[in-house]
Amino acid sequence: MEIPDDLHYTKEHEWVRVEPDGTVTIGITDYAQEQLGDIVFVELPKPDDETFVLKDEAFAVVESVKAASDVYSPITGKVIESNDDLPDNPNAINEDPYGDGWLVRLEPKNVDDVEDLMTSEEYEELVEGLED
Repeated sequence: MEIPDDLHYTKEHEWVRVEPDGTVTIGITDYAQEQLGDIVFVELPKPDDETFVLKDEAFAVVESVKAASDVYSPITGKVIESNDDLPDNPNAINEDPYGDGWLVRLEPKNVDDVEDLMTSEEYEELVEGLED
């Protein structure tokens, strides 16, 4: 299982990458996609001037052959881009959760909120505890 060092993580198995321009990219972790199994459908918010997501609230749905799961936003921000490739290729999340399988990009209300999330080491400890 892959847990990149340069990302931040949540207990709900989302990851966050702060981009050079100050925006953030959000996706689900390798552990999450593995638990879900083959992903067959993704519902993402449409980016526009009115689309905001709130910290700890559901903003997307990922459905697999096993279950449907809400995806929760780790931070508050305006949706500036959704991964338009995912509706036609939801399996990209299984194949490359930290690359082509990203979900949305946000303009964060406060980029410092990312610092409240888990480091890769903390997330790895969480996942190891779940596998015991």
